[in-house]
Amino acid sequence: MTSAPAPLRLGYGTNGLTDLRLDDALGLLADLGYDGVGLTLDHMHHDPLAPHLAARTARVAGRLAELGLAVTVETGARYVLDPREKHGPGLLDPDPGRRARRTGLLTTAAQVAADLGAHALHCFTGAAPPGATAEEAWAALPDALAPVLEASRSTGVPLALEPEPGHLVATLADFHRLRTALGDPGELGLTLDVGHCQCLEPEPPAACVREAAPWLRHVQIEDMRRGVHEHLPFGEGEIDFPPVLAALAATGYQGLTVVELPRHSHAGPAQAAHALPFLRRAAREAGAALAPAGPRTRPSAPPTRTTPRQEAPA
Repeated sequence: MTSAPAPLRLGYGTNGLTDLRLDDALGLLADLGYDGVGLTLDHMHHDPLAPHLAARTARVAGRLAELGLAVTVETGARYVLDPREKHGPGLLDPDPGRRARRTGLLTTAAQVAADLGAHALHCFTGAAPPGATAEEAWAALPDALAPVLEASRSTGVPLALEPEPGHLVATLADFHRLRTALGDPGELGLTLDVGHCQCLEPEPPAACVREAAPWLRHVQIEDMRRGVHEHLPFGEGEIDFPPVLAALAATGYQGLTVVELPRHSHAGPAQAAHALPFLRRAAREAGAALAPAGPRTRPSAPPTRTTPRQEAPA
């Protein structure tokens, strides 16, 4: 007999709660009824470059366990490595030293993810460097990504690469090109951003979910309009969410579906309070099961081991 698909588990990204202390942000999400959190490693919440990282990570792991929150580690902080260049340096930076800073951040993040018991480690490729052709960038990417894949293997935390508008890997087709070039390693999975599907994929978001199902390791969700890379609160864009959540439930995906509103931190608590009932209503319309509500219990210990018009991308 075929088992029922796992219920959807909903989370909220800390990059949309940057005006809150991390402890307060986690408490808020637990109180609202979220199942988990997308934890962006950044200076305002959990700084991957500050001293005593292991001890600080252990404290965060304890807080997550106390609140019963699952976690994905996200690495999309805008200025964590370079205060003057958004998302810089990237995996494709022509300077070996700068490129090593990005791979160093990602390998550190892999260990943080393992210590937190995260179900995936999110990353993206960055843009091709100025002056480089697309083919040159594609030729350089496997070597640039190799240390990160090794960190994923050694920690046992799947790498969930996100196609990001404006980056070398921008679409699902680009993700498939990369995984094929790498020999389809088991540790390489996909972060699917539902809004990005609306923005620039040829198929509608629900179809993208179905097509991406075998590689799904992490899901981000928000509203968006066709051709405009702008993360919007639910109801302000063009996405029909019940079909998306029905498709996601049908895949059997067991990770978090994390609300991604990084440009709405000024109203983060209100947005988090709005997003959860919106998604719950959409899930009910879709007939998709949600993780059971009710008192939280302490989880098991974490393991030791089309080109769009660009408008203020996150």
